[in-house]
Amino acid sequence: MFPKLVAVIVLAVAAFSFPPTHGFAVPLFILGAVIVFIVEGVRVVPQQTAWVVERLGRFHKILEPGLNIIVPFVDRVQYRHSLKEVPLDVPEQVCITKDNTQLGVDGLLYFQVTDPRLASYGASDFVLAITQLAQTTLRSEIGKMELDRTFESREEINRQIVAVLDEAGRTWGVKVLRYEIKNLTPPESILRAMQAQITAEREKRALIAKSEGQRQEEINLAEGERQSKILASEGEKTAAINKAQGEATAIRMLADAQAEAVRAVAAALASDGGMNAANLKVAQEYVAAFGAIAKAGNTLIVPASLSDPAGLVASAMTVLTRASGAPSSPPG
Repeated sequence: MFPKLVAVIVLAVAAFSFPPTHGFAVPLFILGAVIVFIVEGVRVVPQQTAWVVERLGRFHKILEPGLNIIVPFVDRVQYRHSLKEVPLDVPEQVCITKDNTQLGVDGLLYFQVTDPRLASYGASDFVLAITQLAQTTLRSEIGKMELDRTFESREEINRQIVAVLDEAGRTWGVKVLRYEIKNLTPPESILRAMQAQITAEREKRALIAKSEGQRQEEINLAEGERQSKILASEGEKTAAINKAQGEATAIRMLADAQAEAVRAVAAALASDGGMNAANLKVAQEYVAAFGAIAKAGNTLIVPASLSDPAGLVASAMTVLTRASGAPSSPPG
């Protein structure tokens, strides 16, 4: 404000020094002073921003977003704070793990000013304060873990750092929202050893997977062979059963046919003229049999009763009569 007021006084003195503008010096000074007071007394605060006003070097109030009026020469905007979420890059630092391994770690911190008054007077530089505290807390948390665990415990480390920073940030008017580890960089020798370990682990998994595949293949082949044998035996069993059932059916049908033939013969013998027909048939068969024997070779077998064919026929008819159940009678 003072440079503007000095400029107005200089213009007024210059106007007073020239006779043509001598009469305008005082009005010019008054107009300039009014403009300076208006310019310095009116403040337009942007959204999501807080301005801290001091009156005669002491905290007076916080200007809200929008149009605000202050008293020139008495009030002064001393601090301006953004109320937005601010990302802060935490520089990389070397941490020592529990197993005495150096580890380069950097991260990203997100914070927000919640109390502009505490942010102005709670710390001379709250950004530097939370950055240094984040690095200190990170070194402490890394020192509690072994190297292998640090790679799988990022979320746990982030939560611990946020809890510590948020507790400390309350006195600074700052709320720490989250912390994210960006990189964990071990020494080159450790990287090579880890790469060799990863390669060995992958080869081990590949061998295990291959052996499991071979084992499963052998199991599948054995199971398939077993099922094949079971199905073959079932087929043979079914075929044998079907064959036995077929033979039994054939035997029954043959027996039924023979029984039916016997019944037919018995019925024929019991009918009129049946015995005479049987005598004729037996005689024909008798003659045919001896004719066949005569043609078969040089040796001729002659029965003892060859001279009495009627007696032979009578004997055959007696057998037929007894089989049919009819009363025997001498051949006519």
